[in-house]
Amino acid sequence: MRRWNGWGDDTVQYPLGARALAFLREAVGEATAPRDVSAADVLATIPPTRLSGLPGQELISIEEWPRLLHARGQSLADWVALRSGCIPAFPDGVAFPLTKSDVAYLLEYAEEIDARVIPYGGGTSVVGHITPEPGDRPVLTINMRRMNQLAQLDSISLLATFGAGVAGPELEAHLRARGFTLGHFPQSFEFSTLGGWVATRSSGQQSLGYGRIESLFAGGTLLAPAGEMRLPPFPASAAGPDLRQLVLGSEGRLGILTDATVRITPLPEHEEFQAIFFPDFVDATTAVRRIVQARLPLSLLRLSTPMETRTTLALAGHERLIGLLETMLGVRGVGDDKCMLLCGFTGPSAAVRDARHATIDTAREHGGVNAGRRFGEQWMEGRFRTPYLRNTLWDLGYAVDTLETATTWDRVPRMVDQIEAALYSAVPNGERIHVFTHLSHVYPQGASIYTTYLFRISTDPDGTLRRWEALKGAASRTIVREGGTISHQHGVGRDHAPYLEAEKGALGMAALAGVTTIFDPDGRMNPDVLLNDHWSVGGNR
Repeated sequence: MRRWNGWGDDTVQYPLGARALAFLREAVGEATAPRDVSAADVLATIPPTRLSGLPGQELISIEEWPRLLHARGQSLADWVALRSGCIPAFPDGVAFPLTKSDVAYLLEYAEEIDARVIPYGGGTSVVGHITPEPGDRPVLTINMRRMNQLAQLDSISLLATFGAGVAGPELEAHLRARGFTLGHFPQSFEFSTLGGWVATRSSGQQSLGYGRIESLFAGGTLLAPAGEMRLPPFPASAAGPDLRQLVLGSEGRLGILTDATVRITPLPEHEEFQAIFFPDFVDATTAVRRIVQARLPLSLLRLSTPMETRTTLALAGHERLIGLLETMLGVRGVGDDKCMLLCGFTGPSAAVRDARHATIDTAREHGGVNAGRRFGEQWMEGRFRTPYLRNTLWDLGYAVDTLETATTWDRVPRMVDQIEAALYSAVPNGERIHVFTHLSHVYPQGASIYTTYLFRISTDPDGTLRRWEALKGAASRTIVREGGTISHQHGVGRDHAPYLEAEKGALGMAALAGVTTIFDPDGRMNPDVLLNDHWSVGGNR
């Protein structure tokens, strides 16, 4: 069963060994396990529904349990709310449409009762996309997960059309059974949905080879309060601006994506993952930049800083194996400042072989030592298990959050340093923080920067929330000041909305607000997401 107040399936655990626990205590200090409330305690606080003239129960549930399950997402603020029971608002009902006609009917119903509408995919948002806000208007959450079927697969044109509620494993199972893949593997892959990927401009871990979702999304159908917009899956078009780009990253503000056509790829002949270790981050970054600018056919380049490398090895277990690795690297001149680069090679066997040789040759020019497939394959096997560590750490008294940006290569080193410095400077007196970073996606022009920070949970939920707000705010302001995007892959949601104008400018924000007015004249769809309350429905401040 899906956890109601944490990540993932409640039968999956992520135990930590003695070495890992000692590492955490040394990095952050001893922690006290929090006193979390029970689901029964929270269910007792849910107010009566405000929905009226309710359609048949086959579409909308007003029961307390589904309303609780759809009350928050997966951000740290969401966890604090769920674990403490301090949830200021719940959806008044949760709808489960099966067809496009159901979605259209639900939007009409929301208009009749003047309800706000929250589109919901897998509930994995970490920036506040699916959070009901307190207010006088009822809130209807529309869960798209039942619209998850493969509608069409064109093996000649390499296109597949799915219901937008299809989750990652279902989508890949459909395609792989027919010899294809989408190749889109975000860390939330197990639970996130195709519609959610499109709405937030998601990036999969192997986007270097397969592309981000904006290159995979070929077309689909958007149902908005103002009507229906169909996007044909042309291979290319010069017929004016590309309206797909309005849907990509729209975060539920324009309407609900009911189906999506995606560009698929035949399953690769060969795929392998390897780890290379560098003596320091400067040499490693230079090597990665050279590799990606050579446009070698790789699907993954993921580079960890020395602190993330140290943390990864400490938490990995396999102490004997890690010890042998440390000894081997030491002999080769790769010591305490080592950085781990994970490489994914995907494609025809000959192309994989050539890309591997070229990558390793470039790495050696910068002191890189190839550690072979063992660590790369272990990462591959456990890459969707890592988020479960959040549950374990919380139960031990530690909170974990992440933030990400992207910038050009000339700014990458300073951006990493400044984000980490901002986090350290924002730690409250008497507290400690553990911070580590990796470059999660790379491009010929630059890279995304993904930073994780860990700190102790306060005995008071409000205290934990204040710590998080101080840390998140300091890092976000730094990203904007240093010229990075406020989000490379998580979207804007509510948490990043205050920083969006710095990237888009006043005219750009007015244009976005104007577009939402055309599709959603009454401001019904996911209010305050993407565009915060500084921007009115009419597109003016």
